Amino acid sequence: MDEPLDPDVIDAVLGATGAGRIARAELVQELWSGYGRILRCHIEAADVSSVIVKHVRWPDERDHPRGWATDRSHERKVHSYRVETHWYAHHAPRCGPRSRVPACRARQARPDGMLLVLEDLDAAGFGGRRHRVEAHDLDACLTWLAEFHATFLHERPDGIWPTGTYWHLATRPDELETMGDTALRAGAAEIDRRLSAARFQTFVHGDAKLANFCFADDGGSAAAVDFQYVGGGCGMKDLAYFVASCFDETECERVVPQVLDRYFDQLRSALAVRRPTVDADALEGEWRAMFAFAWVDFVRFLHGWSPGHWKLHAYSARLEAAVLGSLDDGVTA
Repeated sequence: MDEPLDPDVIDAVLGATGAGRIARAELVQELWSGYGRILRCHIEAADVSSVIVKHVRWPDERDHPRGWATDRSHERKVHSYRVETHWYAHHAPRCGPRSRVPACRARQARPDGMLLVLEDLDAAGFGGRRHRVEAHDLDACLTWLAEFHATFLHERPDGIWPTGTYWHLATRPDELETMGDTALRAGAAEIDRRLSAARFQTFVHGDAKLANFCFADDGGSAAAVDFQYVGGGCGMKDLAYFVASCFDETECERVVPQVLDRYFDQLRSALAVRRPTVDADALEGEWRAMFAFAWVDFVRFLHGWSPGHWKLHAYSARLEAAVLGSLDDGVTA
């Protein structure tokens, strides 16, 4: 369906691409909680046939599918779009072909929102989307994450979230307060502290779920989108969250050891090129120990945000018990 475009969006697209005109625009998706929309604009007389427009507008009336339409929630979302704009301007160009992201052709900050004109990954050969992950898809995502984490290892998260992920404890006091799991609520600050105290810090994507990966037409690689919550942190936050987005409790018990092995194989390969002086053995040892902490950190958020969520399953409960037990013992899980 042809979507109507605001004049300022038309001006931004034509200015960013040098196109003669926009032939048509189609809706890709609405943004979360009514904060705008993502469009695909088909253009003529330009070096590309289409671009993606992420048009963010602060809503007059806030809505949230789970009832979290608070001032704090609104300010968090506003800041997340500012972070994403800064990311594309200052950090995204450092991502290579093994951690592919869309090129940004134009970015605008406005009083009522933000506007990004981005490369259309579908047109660039990354048209695949997955609802279930197959072995080659999994490998492509693990390669992307490993390359991304190696690229930004020990970098300062300037202009983005100091601590990435949308569930970071300091940004989620409302959800923490409503938690029914009192033991996890009591241990939440220490879990967060241990993740933040990890010696090896990098940038995390912050929302590295399967839905935010676009797969190459040949099936061999992936690109990632949606960088609203990119920031500093332990790489295991991305890996744990990604695994949780792909597998149910039975699958987690079976595949997590293999996923960890494959990720660290890819990370070592990326470090050899990107960070050859890094002690890869020390990094792997620390991050393997942090995987359960990262998982339970996300579980803490779910307990407050959506207590009946399907990811709060037996595997998550087992990791939670192990991590909380380690806090009592004063050791690492």
